[in-house]
Amino acid sequence: MSSRRKKCKRQILKFGQNVVRFITGTLNSDPADEEQEQAAQRHRPETLDSLEAQTHFTRRELQILYRGFKNECPSGLVNEDTFASIYANFFPHGDSSNYAHFLFSAFDRNQTGSVNFEDFSLGLSALLRGPVEEKLTWVFNLYDINKDGCITKEEMQDIMNAIYEMMGTSLNPRLSEDTPRQHTEIFFQKMDKNQDGVITIDEFIECCQKEENIVKSMYVFENAI
Repeated sequence: MSSRRKKCKRQILKFGQNVVRFITGTLNSDPADEEQEQAAQRHRPETLDSLEAQTHFTRRELQILYRGFKNECPSGLVNEDTFASIYANFFPHGDSSNYAHFLFSAFDRNQTGSVNFEDFSLGLSALLRGPVEEKLTWVFNLYDINKDGCITKEEMQDIMNAIYEMMGTSLNPRLSEDTPRQHTEIFFQKMDKNQDGVITIDEFIECCQKEENIVKSMYVFENAI
């Protein structure tokens, strides 16, 4: 395994550890941010019965999730700045702000500018416990930046750029500036089966399901809680 792939793997494992710490409420929050959150309007989540029916989590798991979420976000709502601040801890060697923006938008189901516990638990349910197709649907929504039901080459390029910015100096040797564009071209050639310039969700899921490494990666956080 190359040194670059080893470093990427370590970054992924570190990200996974921080995801678990965030879920269980042991990721330290900034006291100033906490005061600001406490002063904000508080959001009450749906009943656990409703969320249990909508997610793949048990009632006990939802209680653990909620305690962790409230520990980090006392108001019950997370805005994009707070989300980006927390996410920056995962990748300290790069600029994660753009990727955090796209990730936040994927969690923010109704595009309200804030993520509540329902948004958070539904997103985690898909990523941690959902079948492969559900996981891939969530990832497709992440790449579909303008939420119009398809991925353009420009959207995929933006995501690729954000990923490489986030990895930053952890990549050694450093990649050329053209690498994200090259990877975008490769992925697009694989996924855009009818060559119409966009990737539909059916094309995305079909292509990803044929890639063994992608399918395996969908289960990396399966037992996070």
